[in-house]
Amino acid sequence: MAIPTRTARPGTFFITTATSNRRRLFQVEANALLLIDTLQHYRREGNYKLHAFVVMPDHIHLLLTPETITLERAIGLIKGGFSRRLASKLPVWQRSFTDHRIRDAEDFQIRRNYIHENPVRAGLAESAALYPYSSASTQPSTKLQPPPAKSAASPASGTPEVPTLPQPSATSEGSSRSATGSPPPVSGPCGSERSRSAKDP
Repeated sequence: MAIPTRTARPGTFFITTATSNRRRLFQVEANALLLIDTLQHYRREGNYKLHAFVVMPDHIHLLLTPETITLERAIGLIKGGFSRRLASKLPVWQRSFTDHRIRDAEDFQIRRNYIHENPVRAGLAESAALYPYSSASTQPSTKLQPPPAKSAASPASGTPEVPTLPQPSATSEGSSRSATGSPPPVSGPCGSERSRSAKDP
């Protein structure tokens, strides 16, 4: 029996991808909102579950679970769909992206917190909730799905159980694939990503 490729395995991923030449494309409100609309469009179509995101001036972070497609295909839809809508004569994205496969519920919370606090650390907002281009915002357009495993209330205490996420294999992290123009790995708790190339639709 054939061994499934890494791109075909299920899982939830922390994604980072940057604009071409680190152009501050999303400093323009209309562009940032267009990207959020693109994210929500492909989410509503059932291509992936989107658990968290932030749109920074020159890059984005996502926390998502591909549903019916591979991870590369999901990122290709997002980047390609946005590029077509923007209709820019200049290159929009760096060709590659980095990904980290979520190990467990604690890892999920660490990555989600990293995403939401990114604008605060960059001095773009006083709090995560005040940054409009993030799933931490109170804007209706930023509402997303919960963690990948459904929380169940304990009959005895009524306390939600911590969601259990899929465990990666021993080779699921720390590997890399050759790609051009990859954004630098993020620092802090999110510094163990690998680089891949997105497949445009």
